[in-house]
Amino acid sequence: MHRSPEVTRMGHSVTRTGRSWSPLAALAATMALVFAACGGTTTSASPSAASEAPSAAPSAEATAAPAAQVYPEGEVTCKDGDQAGEFNGAEYNGSLKSIEAPDAQTVVFNLCAPDVAFLQKVAFSVFAINDSAWLETHVPDGSIVGMMNGTGPLKLDEWRRGDSLIFSRYEDYWGEPATVASAVLRWSAESAGRLQELQAGTVHGITNVGTNDFDTVRNDPNLQLATPPEGEVLNVLYLGMNHLIAPWDNVDVRRAIAIGIDRQRLVDNFYPAGSTVASHFTPCAIEYACEGEAWPDYDPDAARQMIIDAGFPDGIDTKIQFRDVIRGYLPQAPVVAQDFQTQLAEIGIRAEIEQQESGEFIGNSNAGTLEGLFLLGWGADYPEVTNFLDFHFGPGATSAFGTPYPEIAGPLSRGNSTADPDARRAAYEEANNAIRDLVPMVPIANGAFGLAYLAGVEGAQVSALSNEYMWAMTPPEGDQIVFMQNAEPIGVYCADETDGESLRACLQSMQSLYAYVVNGSEVVPSLATGCEPNDDASVWTCTIREGVTFHDGSTLDSGDVLLSYAVQWDAAHPLHVGNTGQFEYFPGLWGGFLNPPPAQ
Repeated sequence: MHRSPEVTRMGHSVTRTGRSWSPLAALAATMALVFAACGGTTTSASPSAASEAPSAAPSAEATAAPAAQVYPEGEVTCKDGDQAGEFNGAEYNGSLKSIEAPDAQTVVFNLCAPDVAFLQKVAFSVFAINDSAWLETHVPDGSIVGMMNGTGPLKLDEWRRGDSLIFSRYEDYWGEPATVASAVLRWSAESAGRLQELQAGTVHGITNVGTNDFDTVRNDPNLQLATPPEGEVLNVLYLGMNHLIAPWDNVDVRRAIAIGIDRQRLVDNFYPAGSTVASHFTPCAIEYACEGEAWPDYDPDAARQMIIDAGFPDGIDTKIQFRDVIRGYLPQAPVVAQDFQTQLAEIGIRAEIEQQESGEFIGNSNAGTLEGLFLLGWGADYPEVTNFLDFHFGPGATSAFGTPYPEIAGPLSRGNSTADPDARRAAYEEANNAIRDLVPMVPIANGAFGLAYLAGVEGAQVSALSNEYMWAMTPPEGDQIVFMQNAEPIGVYCADETDGESLRACLQSMQSLYAYVVNGSEVVPSLATGCEPNDDASVWTCTIREGVTFHDGSTLDSGDVLLSYAVQWDAAHPLHVGNTGQFEYFPGLWGGFLNPPPAQ
């Protein structure tokens, strides 16, 4: 448990909502009692389109209350232990069994097993709800990548490529209206450039204050610094490698790298105060994150000998691949890459540095096509161990590290499908020990970070989940808020994005069944008035809020929810198309696609 944390602001403080990183504690306790009673059983983009206003509302026929629907048609067989499930003649490893829309205001999620993080997942912006007619129109022509038709308090009016996104207050919003008439989301890759804009008053808030600029902000009476409370840094930098690509297919090479990097030196030299060396892949502030043994200690002499013994007496030639985007987990990417280059050379790995454009790099990572060692990291989308481990190492994990290891994926599936604390603890201990032994990557650092605002901004936020809502900020004067982040969004159809800049843009307009409270980690109903589990939490019934309209005037109903999920879930769906078409979050967090594409 944590006391009510505070945001540091120019020597005074503002109390924030208290956080506990134990997921859904009350639900978990209830589920544990239920499982005990039940014996623990379960039932089975075109750039020009970005500046267009949303199209006119669809016809009355398209917006009529849907007839009862279920997705998919046909029987889904769920995975049973090591035995894969099946759908449509193809292997199926997902955790969703079906989605039903029995009437206009009800959606039922039938799961293969209990999911203690269900509400946190459906609150994530990647699972925002789109209007069905909007999807049917704007997915085929690609314009959905540059346009949003949400239900939120701000609507996207224009994406000025290379410059900004322009939002305005949605006057027919179903909830509390935006605090401002308009909002502008800008970006700059350089922390110094962002700070200069803030000091000049041309923006009201900025992300990722530079490592050497914290004191500058603290000592400026015109500014306020917002930092997460101690112990609530929920990110990790890692050095990744694909075990399907030589020489990373040799586990002894990977183990040599695990002990051949001086991680403390990196934290001391390149990170702000409050940063720590990562002992596990998941930050220890999250419950169950650090079960199992910590990462082994630095031992360059042993690492050098291991490289030789693994069959590389003359060393290894490779690349260090990265993108030059500032993150809390990687505040100085180019210089950190250079230090990695120096350290690797000391253990016999000669690495050329290769910088890639951000969107290209993320696409290559998710597709598993990065051949060298690569610098990447993760910040919590929701504060639960499944968000870190399932996405990266579970049955439907990203391809960045190659195919998932059963030794890791197996215990992760067990940990996610029970609310029993002892069973979860044992599962994550097994998974973390397997990660330590197999070394699909090397966890490096949990990076402290800060945001900065003009002193007069009300509603200044520093979200551990990077959920900064412009619609909840008020500038010192005027009726427009201007916020500057690290980079331009890659796209705003966030079902098919994974970068923080895109997700922050989507948060301003798009909404999901649940939402995260402003500047906190608690989930609250949003487009659903509530989602209730059955006795063993294998079925969740969500009641859709009435009277909600999309920004184009169409009305939200259960059919929109069903289709928004179905186009992500089913890789063979004709609308399973976005920026890259990888939809990495869905299989990572829900276990797998229906009709999965052939393995690469």
